Amino acid sequence: MAYWLMKSEPDELSIKDLEKLSEARWDGVRNYQARNFLRAMAVGDEFFFYHSSCPEPGIAGIGKIIEAAYPDPTALEPESHYFDAKATPEKNPWSAINVAHVETFPKVLGLGYLKQQSALTELPLVQKGSRLSVMPVTADQWAAVLGLR
Repeated sequence: MAYWLMKSEPDELSIKDLEKLSEARWDGVRNYQARNFLRAMAVGDEFFFYHSSCPEPGIAGIGKIIEAAYPDPTALEPESHYFDAKATPEKNPWSAINVAHVETFPKVLGLGYLKQQSALTELPLVQKGSRLSVMPVTADQWAAVLGLR
């Protein structure tokens, strides 16, 4: 099993939303490196659910992958914010996955707090200039974050 971190704006999909829904499609990733990480995910992998672009950015809980990558349908929907005019049903460069809720943390582990943790200095999230919405997390980093909740 591999571990990941995925970012979502809470007004689009929050950990509380995923908890209520139980399952959801994770779509709208429009960065090739982040898309490649999505494609590398396997059913059963777990991820930290990170709230981004909000007053309190940070890790809010845990989810798991329940369906491996498939073509992202939002790329083909003209009314979607994630529409890609170059995508076609035959050649859609973007991927989505299905995820399920595992755990909502009692409190969000804020980015500032995460940056203070010596065990997380190599986590791409806390490194300067890292803006990817999907990134791998090592087993040691995973364990370190779990110890903070």
